[in-house]
This record gives sequence, structure tokens and C-alpha cells, in this order.
Amino acid sequence: MSEAGQRPSGGYRVLARKYRPADFTTLIGQEPMVRTLTNAFTTGRIAQAWMLTGVRGVGKTTTARILARALNYRSASVDQPSVDLATPGEHCDAIMQGRHVDVIEMDAASHTGIDDIRDIIDRVRYAPVSARYKVYIIDEVHMLSTQAFNGLLKTLEEPPPHVKFIFATTEIRKVPITVLSRTQRFDLRRVDAALLTEHLAGIAGKEDISVEPEALAMIARAAEGSVRDSLSIFDQAIAHGSGTVTADAVRIMLGLADRGRIIDLFDHVMKGDVARALAELGAQYETGADPATVLTDLAEFTHLVTRLRYVPEAANDASLTEAERVRGLQFAETLSVRVLSRTWQMLLKGIPEVQGAARPISAAEMVLIRLAHAAELPTLDEILKGGGTLPAAAGSGSRPGSGSGGPSAGALMSGASSPAVSAMRTMPQGGGGAQTMRLVETESQPSTVSLASVPVAPAPAVPVNSLEDIVALADANRDMPLKIGVKAHVRLVRIEPGKLEINLSDDAPRTLLGDIQARLSKWTGTRWLVTVSREAGGRTLAEIENEKRETALMDAKADPAVAAILAKFPGAKIIDIRIPEAAAEAELDLDNLPVDPGLDDPDDL
Repeated sequence: MSEAGQRPSGGYRVLARKYRPADFTTLIGQEPMVRTLTNAFTTGRIAQAWMLTGVRGVGKTTTARILARALNYRSASVDQPSVDLATPGEHCDAIMQGRHVDVIEMDAASHTGIDDIRDIIDRVRYAPVSARYKVYIIDEVHMLSTQAFNGLLKTLEEPPPHVKFIFATTEIRKVPITVLSRTQRFDLRRVDAALLTEHLAGIAGKEDISVEPEALAMIARAAEGSVRDSLSIFDQAIAHGSGTVTADAVRIMLGLADRGRIIDLFDHVMKGDVARALAELGAQYETGADPATVLTDLAEFTHLVTRLRYVPEAANDASLTEAERVRGLQFAETLSVRVLSRTWQMLLKGIPEVQGAARPISAAEMVLIRLAHAAELPTLDEILKGGGTLPAAAGSGSRPGSGSGGPSAGALMSGASSPAVSAMRTMPQGGGGAQTMRLVETESQPSTVSLASVPVAPAPAVPVNSLEDIVALADANRDMPLKIGVKAHVRLVRIEPGKLEINLSDDAPRTLLGDIQARLSKWTGTRWLVTVSREAGGRTLAEIENEKRETALMDAKADPAVAAILAKFPGAKIIDIRIPEAAAEAELDLDNLPVDPGLDDPDDL
């Protein structure tokens, strides 16, 4: 580190202050705002108040000071507002250091009341002492009280010509719309990780710091788009490594998991190798990695692989390590989107479980076991690519520790198996990705079983005498869209074996009539003719249920016990009455949940 960086006059200055932007050219990641302000100053269309919003550390206060400097810019050759601040002006240094008499900075977190705003209102009538404009910078403006906001409105709408207001906030939704409508709003964006990495590398060069590129990438990711946070972490890393910043030191300092080991864990999980996945998780846990953080990093890598599948150019991101770039592209070429999507969903569900568990490492192990087990199950596209062969979800061919359970896909599809087929084996897909189970003969010449060759028994005849019977059939066959459609839109006119006359509501889906006919013919084993009648028909099942609910609600209100409760608790009210049939449907039942095409049985997860 240079002597200037170590011991400047007045003591050491942290990097976040030392490399704070002093003009718009050094303000990184906010090009749209800079372009708008440049055009406004060039044409003389300068607003009377600005609202700067964004997450912490993106440069709101810094931008406010630069803007105040631009408003009051005066040099030997320029005496007007300007965004060209290459040459320091008369007031620039004092404004950037926060000590100019005409640029008043106020923290709304500690000045929240109407009395503080009255003080501002009293002072705005007086002209600036030396600068062109008197500028009020109010940070965290959302913390002002309602009275304070109301007191500011008139002055904010018609301020004196020599006064400008600049507000900054991290909670833009808490600012009244009446205040927002009187300001020009700029949303400061999170700085991209690649741009942050480049920025940190430039500062490392100026400070003569030896730093590994992977360490900079980790710092940029940990900062989550905040320039100030990235510089603070970088400062800490320099101190931690005594002037040398390594990836291992940053990883230990931040409690992060090794990105390379996360990729290895992802590889084990995608191969369904439970034993190695648990061993890798245990090794990372022993080195101090938090189980929830490991799963979060695993989810981030899953997202990266999915993104690389559609946008291979994303591998050029400077914040990615070489292992993430190379192996991520390999996984993107071999894993299907269905598998990646399923993994992502399971991780999103598993991370909160781990965070709330009494023993997080055990919960994390269970999440990995579910992931590895699901990775062995073939998806629909893998079955089709296999030439129509029947997959098996469980059996003697499963590797030890991978788990088994649930009926085979062949049993689900046909309900029977050929006598010649008696053994199962796994056929790996290329690239170490998901594996597809295939049925093979025990004879010397293996052959696959075609879907067309499996005999399908005719569906048994099922009596259907009412709309309730149709709904029950849809429920038994897990056809929730048809069940809901029949209950909400169908009015029964008449029904007899093989013939159904109905009337549909005005908002019924166009395909509902054909869907009912096709499903009834399939489920009952009998050809059905479904027609729309001109007769009005009866009430829909949904209307009947609503009437029962309203009746039950009136009965509940008339019940002495309920009336006593309502009288005891003022403001209490009855919000729902559960009818037995409707209550049963409202219960969360796994059998009625949509099933991923790649899974044989939701219980396998």
C-alpha cells in the first residue's frame, strides 16, 4: 500500500471516503441519471427539487453533493450551473466536504418533527451568503412525520428562486405522493457485480494492493450492488490479509462457501450421489460454512446454469470465477430445464426450512437427499428422447443410498408388465447429467418395450347420473381445471346414460363443452354426447354451495354462543363458514397438487 493510502494528513481515510466520486464522470453505474441531468443543465431546464432513491450505498448522498456543486459551480471562466466539473470551482471543495454555509445537510432520522421544518421555512426567505443557490439536502426523508411533510408542501411547490431541495431515501413508498409530485425523481440502480469488480480492481491498482480476481468477485457479490459496501468489505479484506487479498482469506472473513466446492456439491446432487453430497456438505460445515448459506449458493449456481442455457454470453461476466464459467456451461449443455427448474423450486422451499430448524445441518442434509433422489427421476422429455421406452422410478437397479419409493413409471402408464421384462438398469445420459431408468430383458439380446406394445385394458363403465358424479370423476382423475369449470359454469338440463344436456354461463371457457365430452368418454368407457340446450337449466354447483354458505352464515350469526363472542369482542366478525364438502376441498392435499412431469410420485420428494 502506498504511504499516501496509509498515513494521509489527519489519519487514515477509509476507501469509501477516499474514493468518493467528486463529479458525474466518476459516478459509476448511474448513466441514465447523469444523462438526464446533463441535458437539463445544458438546456437550462433545472428542477427546483429532486428525489434520489435507491438501496444503501449506491451514491444518493454523494450524488446530492455533486448536484449541489454543479448548481453552485463558479470558476475563473465559468459562472453558471454546469455538470462539467473537471476544474475545481470556488465552492467545490467545501461542498464536497459537507462544510459549505449555503449547502445545508440534514438527517431526517434525527430531525423528524414539524419544528425542524418550520426552521427551514423561516430560513429559505434569506438569500445565500456566497453561493448561487441555497441547497437543502435532506437524507432519509421518509422518516419525517406527517406534520413535517405537510408543513413542507407549500414551500416545496413554490420555493424562492435562490433555493433548491435535494431529498434522499431508501424507502420511496413511505414518502407521500404529494411530496413526490413536487420533485423530479431519480432511481439510482444497484451497481452490476461486473462493474463493481472492475471498480475494485482499479482501486487496488491505485493503492498498490495485491489481490486475486476471485477475491474481488466474491467481494462484489457480497456487496449486492452497493459501492460503499464493496469498498468497506475491501478495506476489511486488506486489513485481514495485511495488504494482500486472497480468495481464501475473503471466504473465511465473510463465512462463504468455496465456489468450487459448491459446484462439486451441485455435481454430486445432479448425479444422485447422496453419500458424496452429504460428505461434501459435512466438509464445508466443518470449515465453518453455514448450511443455509451453502444451499443459497447452490440455488445461485442453479440459476446461473439455467441462465447460461439460454444466454451463453453471460459466462463473460467478470464477477464469475473460471470454475463457474467453464463448468456452468458444461452443466447448461447437459441438464434439462425441467431438472434445473425442479431443483430451483426445491431449494427455495428448503432454504427457509434450514434457517428455521433447530439443527440446520440436519435440515440441510434432508434437503440434499430430496434433491439427489429427485435428480434420478426422469423427466417427460427424457422419456420421449429415449425412444418411447418405459422408465422405472425404483427397483433393484438404484444405487445404494439413493433411496427408492413410489410406483414405477411403467406401472403408472400401463398397469401391467411383460413377463419378459424382469430386471432394471440405469442408462446414464451424457455429461454426467440426470439418468433415465430403462427396462431390459434378462436374455442375452436386450430390447426395449415400446409403448405401443403394452396392452391397455378398457376403462370400466362408471355410472354418471348428476353433475356431482362428474365432479367426483374429475376429482378422482386429478383434473382440477375441469372440476372447477363444471362447478362454476355448468347448469344441468337433463342427463341420461351417454347423453348430457347442459347450459353454460356467459363466462364459461370455450373449450369446456368439448373437454367434458372427451373426459366423460375416457373415464367412463362409454361414448358420450354433450350438447348445449336452450333451456335455462338448474343452478350451478358453485351457486348451490354459496347458498349453503350464506344460510350457514345466517345460522351462525343467530347462534347464541357466536352472538356472545361477537358481543364480547367489538369489531369481530364472521369471515367464513366451512361447508363439509368445500372444507375438504380447501384442505391442502398432496394428491390434488400439480405434479412435475419428471416425477413419478410427489411423495418421492
